[in-house]
Amino acid sequence: MEASLVPPWLEPMLRTAFFTVCRTHGDAARSECNMYCLDCNDHAFCFYCRSSKHKDHQVIQIRRSSYHDVVRVGEIQNIMDISGVQTYVINSARVVFLNERPQPRSGKGVAHICEICGRSLLDPFRFCSLGCKLAGIKRDGNASFTLEIKNEAFMERKEGISRQVSSRKQEELREDSQHDIYPPTTHKPPSSARRRKGVPHRAPFGS
Repeated sequence: MEASLVPPWLEPMLRTAFFTVCRTHGDAARSECNMYCLDCNDHAFCFYCRSSKHKDHQVIQIRRSSYHDVVRVGEIQNIMDISGVQTYVINSARVVFLNERPQPRSGKGVAHICEICGRSLLDPFRFCSLGCKLAGIKRDGNASFTLEIKNEAFMERKEGISRQVSSRKQEELREDSQHDIYPPTTHKPPSSARRRKGVPHRAPFGS
């Protein structure tokens, strides 16, 4: 059950150390290892390694915020379901954190907290990071990272809407056909224009 809810590359990626210097391209300007290949599912690599070894592979780029690894929502949401994870706007881009960030337990009066680590959240989400959502799936199994489950529910709603639209269209067609068979009787409205009377003439007097 758990394996079907979590992509096989997620846990290795969350354990990967990013932003180390590439051993092959250490002297280059963009040699920090901030890329991860979902096809190879191996280790982090730099911009130049991507061009040479992962050109046709599915690769995501990891970024940093306050020394913590993040990934852009626009890049990750196309390959996994991140619903329930708190998102943040950093440098005009919406991101999610990869792993839990150390923080003292939230005090009283905090409206929203992570179900796993207790970190205070800005919005009513369940988890503060992808790692905490993974822990939630392992613990309860009432969440998922796979898009298939989300897409199936979406398709069911879409099919239901399509059936409703189709039903309405059929009803409209039936109504139109009835109008064609029994066209409504039209009456010519009475003309409001009056004939202009001629100039009245008096009868001649008798002589």
